[in-house]
Amino acid sequence: MTKVGIVGATGYTGAELARLLANHPQVELELLTSRSFVGQQLSDIYANLKGIVDLECESLEAAELAKRVEIVFAALPHGVSMNIVPELLAAGLTVIDLSGDYRYHSQEVYEQWYEQSHQSPELIGKAVYGLPELNKSKIKSSSLVANPGCYPTSAILALAPAVEAGVIDLSSIIVDAKSGVTGAGRGANRVTHFVEANENFRAYKVAEHRHTSEIEMGLETLVNNEVVLSFTPHLVPMKRGILSTIYAQLTREVQTSQLLELYRDFYRDKPFVRLQKEGVLPATKNVTASNFCDLGLKVDQRTGRVVIVSAIDNLGKGASGQAVQNLNLILDCEETLGLEFAGIFP
Repeated sequence: MTKVGIVGATGYTGAELARLLANHPQVELELLTSRSFVGQQLSDIYANLKGIVDLECESLEAAELAKRVEIVFAALPHGVSMNIVPELLAAGLTVIDLSGDYRYHSQEVYEQWYEQSHQSPELIGKAVYGLPELNKSKIKSSSLVANPGCYPTSAILALAPAVEAGVIDLSSIIVDAKSGVTGAGRGANRVTHFVEANENFRAYKVAEHRHTSEIEMGLETLVNNEVVLSFTPHLVPMKRGILSTIYAQLTREVQTSQLLELYRDFYRDKPFVRLQKEGVLPATKNVTASNFCDLGLKVDQRTGRVVIVSAIDNLGKGASGQAVQNLNLILDCEETLGLEFAGIFP
């Protein structure tokens, strides 16, 4: 059994990690840290974990962590991880970081989109972008895995086969994405307040959301060429889930059935990407609380465009589930271990 810990365990992603790791057959969840809830059991904060994860939240330095665990999940906000992860690595720990601090290959791009100086830029080139469907072999040998963002996961997986095959115009991509409220985190926020969010549907950070650059970066690695796209996120009144509807101009005439076959070949050995049959499109309810990404598409012959639809759970494949998938690769065990369950329906 590999002993693991969660740094920043009391946010939504930290609690979801604890839930998943509690049933993982190859790991022992040894410790949880929190700045705000020291001395409290996680199950006192999240009652669904009563009798499942009753560990007390602690405040520990990196050296103390290294004495008790081998792998740490850093479920911390952006801008906080970059100050803590170097200490964890120096202590000999393997780190799976769920913030955006190490997802980029370029310090300049990170600082432009996150509007802050990077405090440990020497690690940017050493981190591996933790999208298993694209970087499986690199993840296995990495001591620092940068777990992707939720929106980028849904968009990159939806676009990767078409981008790599050159069947879409890289300057024509439009990503129209909708997320549940948990994507904004657990902190108090007027926009996510019940009265503001319930029975409401709004776009936000139009043409300026930081995940735009992460999606572009992920796609550029496939073609070694610049990708510039439009990304518009929306907040929808549901707890969890992301649905991305993506539009792109085709570079040649192709049928829906041909594109679906291209996608099936690309994801043939990728257990968490499920291609829908022709004429069927994904829905968020089918992936709720799972690690699956459901994909469907249709060619619009009239306009010469393809419409691709992607559905994930933002706390599952978009965060904590994917982090466990990365853990499995690091441990060199079955990629699906501890994640072999369907979404919750209804």
